[in-house]
Amino acid sequence: MHLVMIGGSDAGISAALRARDLDPGADVTVVVADAYPNFSICGIPYYVSGEVTHWRNLAHRTAADLEATGMALRLDTTARRIDVGGRKLLVTAADGTEELIGYDKLVIGTGAVSARPPISGLDALGPADGVHLLHSMGDTFSVMRTLEHSAPASAVIIGAGYIGLEMAEALTARGLSVTQMEQLGEVLPTVDPELGALVHAELAAHRVEVLTGTTVRQLSRASAGGAARLRVDATAAGGETISRMADMVLVVTGVRPDTELAASAGAALGVRGAIAVDRGMRTNVPDVFAAGDCVITHHRLAGETYLPLGTTAHKQGRVAGENALGGNREFAGSLGTQVVKIFDQAAARTGLRDHEAVAAGFDPVTTSFEADDHKAYYPGSHRITMRVTGDRATGRLLGMQLFGHRHAEIAKRIDIAATALFHAMTVDAVSDLDLSYTPPLGSPWEAVQMGTQAWTRLARSG
Repeated sequence: MHLVMIGGSDAGISAALRARDLDPGADVTVVVADAYPNFSICGIPYYVSGEVTHWRNLAHRTAADLEATGMALRLDTTARRIDVGGRKLLVTAADGTEELIGYDKLVIGTGAVSARPPISGLDALGPADGVHLLHSMGDTFSVMRTLEHSAPASAVIIGAGYIGLEMAEALTARGLSVTQMEQLGEVLPTVDPELGALVHAELAAHRVEVLTGTTVRQLSRASAGGAARLRVDATAAGGETISRMADMVLVVTGVRPDTELAASAGAALGVRGAIAVDRGMRTNVPDVFAAGDCVITHHRLAGETYLPLGTTAHKQGRVAGENALGGNREFAGSLGTQVVKIFDQAAARTGLRDHEAVAAGFDPVTTSFEADDHKAYYPGSHRITMRVTGDRATGRLLGMQLFGHRHAEIAKRIDIAATALFHAMTVDAVSDLDLSYTPPLGSPWEAVQMGTQAWTRLARSG
């Protein structure tokens, strides 16, 4: 059995590792477009900030570690075309040499690429000008060259999602003056505006200028005081023009699935142009599987969607690797569980918000609540702000959002809700969970349980 995985990030490597684990005799080749297999893209902001001291530390495993499992790595090798009938993959090596690699089963893990918003001048500017996208190790090295060689004093970040927020913190930590521009009405639009406003305040408390409801229209070269700089022109929600000068600009407005290779081989596409796969990660193309940020996501509450997350890619890759060997495993589905640190605070979500729940056919009710992360009489307690969403008719838990201090175990507390959601629990049943308690770390009723009890009171009174 010869398996070929395209892509050296989460999905491709997870597929290869699973295949080798199940069948040590399987011939597994991983085609990697760059020289950085199994690197943590999620860790890039922490290398930029200096908290991760060397870029090599971002590797989950070294190339030698991966090869020690028995897989063959083809680094700096680009997959060009899939010959479906002949079950061959045309690749180009770094020196331009072309080669056909035969396969019995193929796993596509081409991931996603940075979205390029329609900003005038963006296509004419690049890293040499101090304008950067950020999604790969190559992008990371370009950003670091600007920081180390040009010593910028200021930056504009376009986009206030997870990476944008993390990079605002990273660049602030390096001493830059940061302006963050977000087209939508509040930062971190994956949570409700009430929590986004708390994130906004944390950014402002660390001297980040935050401009929401602001659409960037144009990037251009400019000069100030005789020095070459960048000019960012934007339109505010009220129609007025906003301009900022900066030494560097970072464009982080999301990603789109990289599907050109799969589509050219006849793979059907689904939501947002991602590759359509079944729960076993099979495409409609014979002997071809796909996983990760290039494919649709099965959401346990909302059905078919597109939700590119590293945790999801690892799980999907594992399923694809097992099924490529003849297994029949299914991807259990995502709940969109996410967490992000913003300076001294953290925000997290799982499941559905109100508008998402309505679109999925539920009748949602959402309540806000605050609770201490541990008994307030023990020093160092922090307030956690939460929003709990449940279905009015059935009482089923549909989603939760949390915001609080980074020492308040926000990530682990959202995992309680994610586990409850995974098992289709009601909001009321969360109070039955047997959770740990000691005054320095919690309360007899866990903070999440206090939030669900507040929801139950609201639902009963309504």
